[in-house]
Amino acid sequence: MVFRMFTVLTIVLVAVMLWGFQASNASGSISKGKKVYEQYCLSCHMPDGAGVPRLNPPLRGTTWVTGDKNRLIDVILNGLDEPVDIDGETYQNPMPAQSQLTNQQVADVLTYIRKSFGNNASAVSAAEVASRRPGKKGRQ
Repeated sequence: MVFRMFTVLTIVLVAVMLWGFQASNASGSISKGKKVYEQYCLSCHMPDGAGVPRLNPPLRGTTWVTGDKNRLIDVILNGLDEPVDIDGETYQNPMPAQSQLTNQQVADVLTYIRKSFGNNASAVSAAEVASRRPGKKGRQ
């Protein structure tokens, strides 16, 4: 009985430690991602993520941001040069590829966007970005 209790307490302790590490890691990614956002994204998508009507899409409250991570990763890495319909509104300003960003910078900025502006979607990892980068070598 004591062994079983010790085992359960150990499992709970490890789970709490892992959760704390993940929360801390996501927090660091969000902080770094905000800096990338301010440098590369803010001028088009605005400080509050609202975008510019019919030109640059909003980054808050849309399924484009909170949905498929791969679609977002692809837009950052490859750009977007055709009109896109997001939640019933068409946006027509081309977005240049940001392939000069490292996999970690892309992961950080997408994590920031997916967890800011009222969004609460899962984080993006550098490994997920690397798997989508053309040639899959890319910048580390």
